[in-house]
Amino acid sequence: MLPPPAAVPIRSLLVANRGEIAVRVIRGARELGMRTIAVYSDADRDAPHVMAADEACRLGPAPAGESYLRSDLLVALALERTADAVHPGYGFLSERADFASAVESAGLTFVGPTPETIKAMGDKTEARRTMLDAGVPVIPGSRCPLASADDARREADRIGYPVLLKAAAGGGGKGMRTVREPASLPRSFETASREADAAFGDGRLYLERLLDRPRHIEVQVLGDAFGNLIHLGERECSVQRRHQKLVEEAPASSLTPGERELASAEALKAAGAVSYRGAGTVEFLYENGQFHFLEMNTRIQVEHPVTELVTGIDLVHAQLRVAEGRELNLPQEAVTCRGHALECRITAEDAAFLPATGRVSELRLPGGPGVRWDGGVAAGQEITLHYDSLLGKLIVHAPDRELALARMRRALDEFVLAGVETSAPFHRRLLDDSDFKTGELSIRFLEERPELLRENADPELEANAALAAVLLEEEAQFAGGSLRIAPAALARPGWGGAS
Repeated sequence: MLPPPAAVPIRSLLVANRGEIAVRVIRGARELGMRTIAVYSDADRDAPHVMAADEACRLGPAPAGESYLRSDLLVALALERTADAVHPGYGFLSERADFASAVESAGLTFVGPTPETIKAMGDKTEARRTMLDAGVPVIPGSRCPLASADDARREADRIGYPVLLKAAAGGGGKGMRTVREPASLPRSFETASREADAAFGDGRLYLERLLDRPRHIEVQVLGDAFGNLIHLGERECSVQRRHQKLVEEAPASSLTPGERELASAEALKAAGAVSYRGAGTVEFLYENGQFHFLEMNTRIQVEHPVTELVTGIDLVHAQLRVAEGRELNLPQEAVTCRGHALECRITAEDAAFLPATGRVSELRLPGGPGVRWDGGVAAGQEITLHYDSLLGKLIVHAPDRELALARMRRALDEFVLAGVETSAPFHRRLLDDSDFKTGELSIRFLEERPELLRENADPELEANAALAAVLLEEEAQFAGGSLRIAPAALARPGWGGAS
């Protein structure tokens, strides 16, 4: 095997994203002495990430398909502005192997894994086969995409109901349907396939057995081109609504030391199977003492700050140094986790968890020890339906989980974002829930506690929200594959696609 090429410094970085992750990457790059280039649509002309960069380039109109999803424009702008590298952030084009290939073909550095790794992990059925071959446990299910509802029925009969239909080309809850009985499978298959095609341009599905009450546990990994591969501990991501994460913490609560070691070992085995380079996340469903591989996200995660706070390791710095061709120089034994970190995703959503719009009239951020805000909005900014509903992340760190919960309550009390409805009231209710305080979680946590999802149980509001979701779902069926952010997803938190 040929040795890796010599390190090539990144002097100028184009950040091919928007919002809080663009701000985060720009800050990290500037700390390393890199010139930063932001990109923006017409809707984001005065957004914080534009102001944070050394220079900024207009991409196009507000719709993502005409701006942030235009890989040709992004590569052309990177060359025009003499960038050395492109950082994709998360969502949008971050897990598109063709975008990574286009960046590299233009003679630029892609800050992330190789196109081959992105492709292998981006196709969920190929990822399952790769993990099975590597000896990583996966949930029983189909090894290949399903050609028809009849194929799905045969697979479901083989593994047993209930089952979960899932999109082969992506995640984030899109193209996903629970099927509890054979009679409902054909319609669920048709609906899930249409939704997957609208969201990813690929309607292929696969099928897994539905676990009863699993936890969502993920492990952060880092690798370089020299074969070094380490983990940075695990995160708990079980508080979800419709397969979208709302709260994350590190380390995971209620895991034994042996369970932590098992999760980390399986994650390293999974990452090693694809010779992983850069920052990535191996996600598992955990139930009855066993970790089942779910997927691998070949990018930085929304919830990366909780890992940074407990380890003291800057993941954006690590990504950039690995992309320059440098060794990690961080042995596994040097990684230690201290204290407990908690992250609340603050989204522009109303009490029924439908997207909210408006102009941010006031923004007051909390402070004090152990409090961090990763945001992509500013006072005076207009919040639209064009992009993901995520406004920012409120993160705290404390010596233990109990104090972290108290610190987050205090931070939420200080947090003010006026002019747009947000998910902050939900987070306050969650932190006061006695079951959440114990840390005994599962992905059905909120499903079993619907009262946490709204301030007041309003039947008319619930009915209207349900009707809106159905109408948007029907609208999506006519949108076609060109609509990367499907209207159907408007009824889901985080509908822009970042998981």
